[in-house]
Amino acid sequence: MIPFPEEPARPRRVEIAPGAVHLPGWLTFDQQRQLVRACREWARGPVPMRHTRLPGGGVMSIQTVHLGWYWRPYHYSRTADDHNGARVAELPEWLADLGGSVLADAYQDPDAAAGYRPDVALVNFYDHAAKLGMHQDKEERSSAPVVSLSIGDRCVFRVGNTQNRNRPWTDVELASGDAFVFGGPSRFVYHGVPKLYPDSGPHDEIGLAEGRLNLTLRVTGLAG
Repeated sequence: MIPFPEEPARPRRVEIAPGAVHLPGWLTFDQQRQLVRACREWARGPVPMRHTRLPGGGVMSIQTVHLGWYWRPYHYSRTADDHNGARVAELPEWLADLGGSVLADAYQDPDAAAGYRPDVALVNFYDHAAKLGMHQDKEERSSAPVVSLSIGDRCVFRVGNTQNRNRPWTDVELASGDAFVFGGPSRFVYHGVPKLYPDSGPHDEIGLAEGRLNLTLRVTGLAG
């Protein structure tokens, strides 16, 4: 087997904008393998991974499974009322703890993790043709940061402004194992994934045959 080529050393922390921080290579291969195995279990249900249907009738190209809360444009519920009516799986404590650790490293503040308890995770799977248009994460009633974890193929992550989908924006390349946080002044930036690089990830090492997994952890601020 041809070994996966070593990548050039990357910085441990890059501040893209105030509150928006990229942590290259934050996840180890072992952590990535654990997350891939967990995602396979979550994808089976009780609400299985599926394409989200948009209000206008279109269908998102990414596939999503939900933990803690069920998201559909543009609100949250505990049950998948537009699908099988089942209650979504709980968000495990270990995943919430992982998000807190990312936040502490991103903001270089151990206390940042103490008050961060995400209650929802969206697990998105991108095949080679999938993209995600510019959008805001604004259905939450909390301004707590969003933590993002990337596994698999590399992608272009576009970080925009808080006013609209247009420029100015910054394109960041996210690789397998990278973490990204957007909070503070950047919490409600428009962002998206305009491009994926097929077959660019360490798939043999992490147990993911193809594509990209992205996990985003959020605090909804909702009760019930």
